[in-house]
Amino acid sequence: MACAQVLAIWPGHPDASHLMGLMAYDFGNLDLAIGYVREACRSPRAPAIYFSDFCEMCRQGGLLAEGEQAARRAVALAPDLAAAWNNLGIILQEALKLDESRSSLERALALEPDDAQTINNLANTLKRLGLASEAETRWLAALELRPDYAEAFSNLANLYNDQGQFDRAESMARHAIGLSPQLTDAYVNLAGVEAARHRPAEALHALDELLAFAPTHARALAAKALTLKDLERLDEALEWARRAMAVAPEAPESHNAIGQVFQAMGEFEPALAAYERAASLPGPAQMDAVANRASLFSEFGRQEQARQSMAEAALAFPNSPGILLGQSELRRFEPGDPLIAGMQTLLAREGGSLVDRATLHFALGKAMLDIGDSAQAFSHYDEGARLKRSTFDYDPDGNERWMARVAEVFTPRLLEEKAERGARSDLPVFVVGMPRSGTTLIEQIIASHPMAHGAGELKTLHSLTGRIEDFPGSVAELTGVQLQSLGQSYLDYIAPPAAGRARCVDKMPSNFLYCGFIRLILPQSRIIHCRRDPVDTCLSCYTKLFTGEQSFTYDQRELGRYYRSYQAIMAHWRATLPTSHFLEVDYEAVVEDVEGQTRRILDFLGLPWDEACLRFHETRRPVRTASVNQVRQPIYATSVGRWRKHAAQLRPLLEALGVPAAPAP
Repeated sequence: MACAQVLAIWPGHPDASHLMGLMAYDFGNLDLAIGYVREACRSPRAPAIYFSDFCEMCRQGGLLAEGEQAARRAVALAPDLAAAWNNLGIILQEALKLDESRSSLERALALEPDDAQTINNLANTLKRLGLASEAETRWLAALELRPDYAEAFSNLANLYNDQGQFDRAESMARHAIGLSPQLTDAYVNLAGVEAARHRPAEALHALDELLAFAPTHARALAAKALTLKDLERLDEALEWARRAMAVAPEAPESHNAIGQVFQAMGEFEPALAAYERAASLPGPAQMDAVANRASLFSEFGRQEQARQSMAEAALAFPNSPGILLGQSELRRFEPGDPLIAGMQTLLAREGGSLVDRATLHFALGKAMLDIGDSAQAFSHYDEGARLKRSTFDYDPDGNERWMARVAEVFTPRLLEEKAERGARSDLPVFVVGMPRSGTTLIEQIIASHPMAHGAGELKTLHSLTGRIEDFPGSVAELTGVQLQSLGQSYLDYIAPPAAGRARCVDKMPSNFLYCGFIRLILPQSRIIHCRRDPVDTCLSCYTKLFTGEQSFTYDQRELGRYYRSYQAIMAHWRATLPTSHFLEVDYEAVVEDVEGQTRRILDFLGLPWDEACLRFHETRRPVRTASVNQVRQPIYATSVGRWRKHAAQLRPLLEALGVPAAPAP
């Protein structure tokens, strides 16, 4: 009230405006605070601290360019003001000007060596520079100075999440929340841990807790949109992404989130526009948007644009392992390729995070395979897989028992007793099998037919099993009404994207686990099982750093054991399901006679012949699987028997599969 009286008499008074801004900030009204402090900074005699405070407010409001300008004015006015150098370092960090950020924060630390906040901020910059070990040392030093420093615990949660130490990361995030219950970043980092564990429902809970007290937190709104996308609740995801953009129209996170949601919806143009906008804005999500733009081009079959876009991303962010891996998957390496040397140099740098090192090993493995150096390739693949495997728990014994239990439950008698009780529709087609077994190819062939829609890898069926307590044990107790309700829920989900077409293809490979369940809830649906040479299949799995959860693929022996369990359950379905609704297609047979196998598939689905199915590589539709690049090419035979030249490096896998190690051709 006193400040308001001053400003009524002297509008724009700099000291009163600055003080009003600080009070508005403390009351949580950031927009009002920015307005007042901006006015204070217009005074010719405004001191450096005004500009420093204004910089931090602008950073929190997503106004990075204006904030950076204010911070530079602050350090020019007061070169010995540590707070000004600190705020300049933070805003440069968010603008991804990381070397300048490090210099500014080191300057601040030289002025105030025991300032825990500056040490914390410097650690953030070091992490973004890929110096994870040095960042951890700094955060621990900050906690030595301030044992109750919640921000440092929160940032350690983010670091340990990147290193795959999920339990430790969760503990740090929850400790930070306990120290500071309204520390927004701690909730965002906790949600990130749950997302990395592939637990989107738990991630959503953490974000909802944050939004309950900070309903306009832009990063949380964007993160919620992406979490809903992972749950395949796309309409809700789009709504939350738009809320994020309304709150922070100049923040790349909001536009990047909208782009990812539109991409998941199969909407190319709005997704591209969102990524372009995000890529033009300074901020941490700028790099993600640049990479996502290349991914979008690749998904929609625009391979040349994808390669060009990924190359531009690599130029803009040359030290990003994720972008380098994306670039390596879109090109074929030749001996002496400078990108190989660049990745080797980056890998040799000390202090890189576990995730970055694993990513670089997979990228270099691909490069070495391309140039024909099998020994070096698998040296990288083995180390990358070892690092990735260290980030999660996987119980191969438990997995084998669970698959065997599924086969025990879904007996011929059960399927016969409950036959025809589910929802009746010819619309669903399930393409199942091991990852990398040809499921994407078969879906692309079918989706090229004008009467069929390719829906990609849907999580819907798995979600339906989650509604059944003690699946699969209690399936026998389901009533006809329950079976029909479950089937109808699935049909309700796929009907809108199918848009009146006769068949809708769900090509989630792991649905092979649920073939009996499919038969119960959707008795008229068709199931196509894709088979491929066991070793070729496993080799393709082992040499891929999956974005989704494929826990069994990062150890050769575990991969071989999983494949044997898969073979056993598929033998059960082969003996149990009627051939009128269950078809097996061999990848090698498709390679040898694509037209003959395509006619066989269309006959099975009750679809008329269409030549477009033979031109599947020309079909313009989004493909979001690990085989996205392969299905954009005509059929080729080079991947048949590919494993033999690498037999010496695959001994653990061959032993687990019971395949003799033939000499390389």
